Amino acid sequence: MAITCKAALADGKGGYLIDTIEIQDPQDDEVLVKIKAAGLCHTDWDSLTWGKVFVLGHEGAGVVEKVGSKVKHVAVGDKVLLNWATPCGKCFQCQEGNQNICENNSPVAAGGNGYTPGHAHIEGTTYKGNNTERSFNIGTLAEYTLVKDVAVVKNHSDKMSFPAAAIISCGVMTGYGSAVNVAQVAPGTSVVVLGSGGVGLNTIQGAKVAGATKIIAIDINPQRLEMGLKFGATHTILADRNDTNLLKAAEQVKAMTDGRGADYCFECTAIPALGAAPLAMVRNAGKAVQVSGIEEDLTIDMKLFEWDKIYINPLYGRSRPQIDFPRIVDLYEKGTIMLEEMITRTYPIENLAQAFEDMLAGRNAKGVIVFD
Repeated sequence: MAITCKAALADGKGGYLIDTIEIQDPQDDEVLVKIKAAGLCHTDWDSLTWGKVFVLGHEGAGVVEKVGSKVKHVAVGDKVLLNWATPCGKCFQCQEGNQNICENNSPVAAGGNGYTPGHAHIEGTTYKGNNTERSFNIGTLAEYTLVKDVAVVKNHSDKMSFPAAAIISCGVMTGYGSAVNVAQVAPGTSVVVLGSGGVGLNTIQGAKVAGATKIIAIDINPQRLEMGLKFGATHTILADRNDTNLLKAAEQVKAMTDGRGADYCFECTAIPALGAAPLAMVRNAGKAVQVSGIEEDLTIDMKLFEWDKIYINPLYGRSRPQIDFPRIVDLYEKGTIMLEEMITRTYPIENLAQAFEDMLAGRNAKGVIVFD
């Protein structure tokens, strides 16, 4: 039996609206989830330019409302985390262990920039009588969403709030995974994180979990640096807006790391001009990780690669959702990583405009839309 619910939709003209959508019952391998909270990030704002009508949102958590006949790993009433990079388990990349860049299901790796639905796209969601897509195949800025079974991971925590659970879906996984899965930060090493927003803070937490002993947070915002210290940074550098490519900050990093540079540096600012900045921060044979997904053209001084430096541009922290999400929940349960403390403010969906404004102004570490 179809249900009608409230949702935020891109209008296809660069804006969005709050309206009602209709969702059908799940098919055999589908799950209907009652969304309790949906995190916001800059990708949600950027997606307004995709030139089509679709349900917004790609971070979320909720409760299973209905399941298809073939769904076995979750049941009605289970608390679940939503995952936007759904692996098929059969393609070349999944067989290689790269579930985050599944050739069949990833709306990014398979088609580019969130435009292509991929094989994980399903029917069953309509707006004004027309089938409509959901952002990254999940569309979490809605009271309900209908997704493939591989898009949901059971949340076994009894104490985690839904807003905290919602942000695992992208921001936490991207930052934590970039440090733990991608760079594989080694114990006793030095790490630099450029940008102390939501993703940067989780990169700091990932580096701490991995055992880094010197974690240097760099930002132009003193309040963000204070948050960096709270989440595990051991040192901070207040950057100058006029410091081109952060080369002056790089000299400070070298002074703090025996003149060599850090073992690892993570770019988490999403500022295209800083795409190569991590290369100036790391030592010879160090690792530079471009976390924020910059896709613009860059001019890079190749001398920055000298010598033996590694530059990585990963997607989604190399997420393996059924493995990594429960690990993150376990770390939260043990008090090793903080999630609740990252939620600056929550909003009802009717206040989405304010939530976007606060995000774009840098007021929030993380803003979350909550549903009754």
